[in-house]
Amino acid sequence: MIVVEGGAVGYNIHVPLSLLEQLPPLGSQVRIYTYLKVQEDAMTLYGFGSRQDLKMFRQLLGVNGVGPKGALAILSALNPADLRLAILSGDAKAISKAPGIGLKTAQRLILDLKDKVSMEDVLPSLAEDAPAREAKQAGLGPAAKEALDALVALGYSPMEAAKAVRRVDAAESMTSEEVLKASLRYLAF
Repeated sequence: MIVVEGGAVGYNIHVPLSLLEQLPPLGSQVRIYTYLKVQEDAMTLYGFGSRQDLKMFRQLLGVNGVGPKGALAILSALNPADLRLAILSGDAKAISKAPGIGLKTAQRLILDLKDKVSMEDVLPSLAEDAPAREAKQAGLGPAAKEALDALVALGYSPMEAAKAVRRVDAAESMTSEEVLKASLRYLAF
């Protein structure tokens, strides 16, 4: 939990552990995207460092059996990109490593969210502005997906394969073999 001061009021905000590492020094300005949970006896704020994290939190809340504390535990154990990858690959074991989340809940989460998450959400943005990013994704998308499939076929877990493909500084002209080689170099270290 963090306390963010706005004016003369301090707000207690529950945040994932990953956000604690990203916060600026005490007394600095910070932008937190919040979700307010209103209950009969309490109002609780949950905070995130980006809109994408907040969106993933809300998607997790839509799963039967996952409340705010469970969703926060999941996002503390897995960053949103890794969680999306675990959902797409059906990796219930990775999700169930979060405290308070069992294998059945993880499987239900995968079932409920599989249609709401796409591979494009998992792979990194390739450029700053949207038109250039879309052009590059059109040229790289199939190569990255082929490299990802090849890494999984070689025995790497879907999560390891996606992390390696994301780490590759891919150029528009790279073939799937070049992306695969660069990914394997990353995995070798």
